[in-house]
Amino acid sequence: MSEITPALVGKLREMTNAGLMDCKNALVAAAGDLDGAVDILRKKGAASAAKKAGRDAKEGLIAQAVTASGKVGVLVEVNCETDFVARNDSFKAFCGDLANKIAASPSASLEADRIAAVARIGENIQIRRHERLEVQGSGLVATYIHTGGKVGVLVEVGANRDATVQLEGFKQLVRDITLQIAAASPVSVSRTDVPPAIIDKEKEIASQSDALKNKPPQAMAKIIEGKINKFFETACLLEQGFVKNPELKVEAHIGAVGKQLGDTITVRRFLRFQVGEVLA
Repeated sequence: MSEITPALVGKLREMTNAGLMDCKNALVAAAGDLDGAVDILRKKGAASAAKKAGRDAKEGLIAQAVTASGKVGVLVEVNCETDFVARNDSFKAFCGDLANKIAASPSASLEADRIAAVARIGENIQIRRHERLEVQGSGLVATYIHTGGKVGVLVEVGANRDATVQLEGFKQLVRDITLQIAAASPVSVSRTDVPPAIIDKEKEIASQSDALKNKPPQAMAKIIEGKINKFFETACLLEQGFVKNPELKVEAHIGAVGKQLGDTITVRRFLRFQVGEVLA
């Protein structure tokens, strides 16, 4: 059993917004396992969050690059040892250069760049991950870097006509979508894209929640369905409340803009990187 330290309790509270004693008791019941403690709190109704659990203690930055055509975009996470280095202009420039290099060539070799940066900056530096999106057909990619380079978003938004992509209304919508993804941290574009394992986990938690105790089978099924639909409203981009008008769903906002522009607009895919997050 892991030691239940104040730091561990605080981390669980940050992840779930549950009370301190609830967090401590959940950690004790889960033998110190953070993910298990989150599940316990959610079953008790003490936590509503599906926040990503378990953060690695790593510093670094998320960097981005988009080609002049708007057809290719890149996100890259680069880790270092200290926040002091992460805020250093030389390190920031190094991260930006990496992103530009990947945008220009997806098979670019980065190891020599990393070794040179280690020698120049004097810390262990790791290129943890990078991904590149290239538009197929009509559309644009756009990026957004948030909270001092700790969160980065890359999204591909498509249209039926090339002319639509050039309109300012389309470009503003794409920018708004990047802000939405950064702020609301969706799991997928729509509910059909949510990995089955995540849905199964949500159903398991819902079925074991205190709200279902002593309920007849028919009522239990409806409650579980309601909880899963609620999960989709927070986890799926199109079903989230729009950050600039929470009363309006993102899907409805996209549809309204598409109508104004005389085209059908589709969010095809997105990436959201956060420094130090545990990778699936």
